Amino acid sequence: MSPAAAAARATSFAATFSASTTPSSRGLLRRPFPGTPAPRRAVASMAVSAPRSPAAASFLERRESERALHFVKYQGLGNDFIMVDNRDSAVPKVTPEEAAKMCDRNFGIGADGVIFVMPGVNGADYTMRIFNSDGSEPEMCGNGVRCFARFIAELENLQGTHSFKIHTGAGLIIPEIQNDGKVKVDMGQPILNGPDVPTKLPSTKNEAVVQAELAIDGLTWYVTCVSMGNPHCVTFGAKELKDLHVDDWNLSDVGPKFEHHDMFPARTNTEFVQVLSRSHLKMRVWERGAGATLACGTGACAVVVAAVLEGRAERKCVVDLPGGPLEIEWREDNNHVYMTGPAEAVFYGSFVH
Repeated sequence: MSPAAAAARATSFAATFSASTTPSSRGLLRRPFPGTPAPRRAVASMAVSAPRSPAAASFLERRESERALHFVKYQGLGNDFIMVDNRDSAVPKVTPEEAAKMCDRNFGIGADGVIFVMPGVNGADYTMRIFNSDGSEPEMCGNGVRCFARFIAELENLQGTHSFKIHTGAGLIIPEIQNDGKVKVDMGQPILNGPDVPTKLPSTKNEAVVQAELAIDGLTWYVTCVSMGNPHCVTFGAKELKDLHVDDWNLSDVGPKFEHHDMFPARTNTEFVQVLSRSHLKMRVWERGAGATLACGTGACAVVVAAVLEGRAERKCVVDLPGGPLEIEWREDNNHVYMTGPAEAVFYGSFVH
């Protein structure tokens, strides 16, 4: 690209976003200093049923320069992701190491992961890949797939209800955008066979690991292991605890000890759960590769499955997470788990890498 053409592109790009942001030396988006008049935000949230603004359309249709990667930041109940349009290639546009830098909340954009919209394979409409904030790659992400669906609708300028077949490391996932803007996702069947979760804990109920004992830091925790395409260890308490109040626990202390326990050869996500009623659960999560997050969609699904297996809840529950509620249903007729919740665009930007 000639210097003149590059300058023209930079001028056009700056004009698109000058109304709402100020670019920093790292290519990040800064908000104005306190005391200045509040600017008009280009995008506060993205409703699928509404047409895209000219600024948003212009942004999404621009091609990346040699060093700048354009992205859209999405969040689902505070579980936030950097969404990258990767439809032109089956190879992610950034490496796991670069993704970890992008997710850094002090020196990067800040996110729980980077998600790539890639070409579909094996009859799927699209392929979803994700790098966690530590650069590791999980099989799937429940909140991420809701953001994925909304991002596709934005990229394709779709309105109203739509469903997609998404190829993931956990198999085929089918999200459906509903009229109210929420996304309902068929998460498939839970995996309960211990070695397939995977866990080395012995089975306690048929082939499932239900209320097995796990010793951590002098406490004997009762855990139920479930895979929703990625491994989960769900606990409602320990032998030495009369009641588990999830807000009382420092997850940064206890979470890694579950994640890296020898009983979980692929590491594990861990959910700490409090039963409010048979249709209302409260959870906090320590995510494998991301730490304590505000929400985890696959974790909420695993929690309801575990609660049913332990006789603590009905098959349809509201699950409260720090970022907000999810509706989860484990249907008896087809053994599938369905998750319903929000996802929205937060801002647009570019990252120099």
